[in-house]
Amino acid sequence: MRFHIPGALREFAAGRSQVEIDDPPATLNAALAALWTLCPGMRDRVVTEQGEVRPHINIFVGEENIRYTGGLATRVTADAVISIVPAVSGGNQRLGPSVFMRQKTGK
Repeated sequence: MRFHIPGALREFAAGRSQVEIDDPPATLNAALAALWTLCPGMRDRVVTEQGEVRPHINIFVGEENIRYTGGLATRVTADAVISIVPAVSGGNQRLGPSVFMRQKTGK
């Protein structure tokens, strides 16, 4: 079983982009518990104090978002690829197209 670690969490995984779990458990919840053993600092950034996945975090088993496959009870296999994906948002609302046009044209 392999976890894909996003850039924002790699400092808690010794800089690794992937973490392998040698003795994979049957559920995502147990797989995450195994990940927390290897990368303890990551837990609080992925789940709440109650153990629920934080709203701004998406977890995929293969290409399926766990929010639609049973959440933390989602079944996983030994060859599963689990991706932790923080939501991406933001930008500067004050920078409209006119700012970019001025930069491009120099006006």
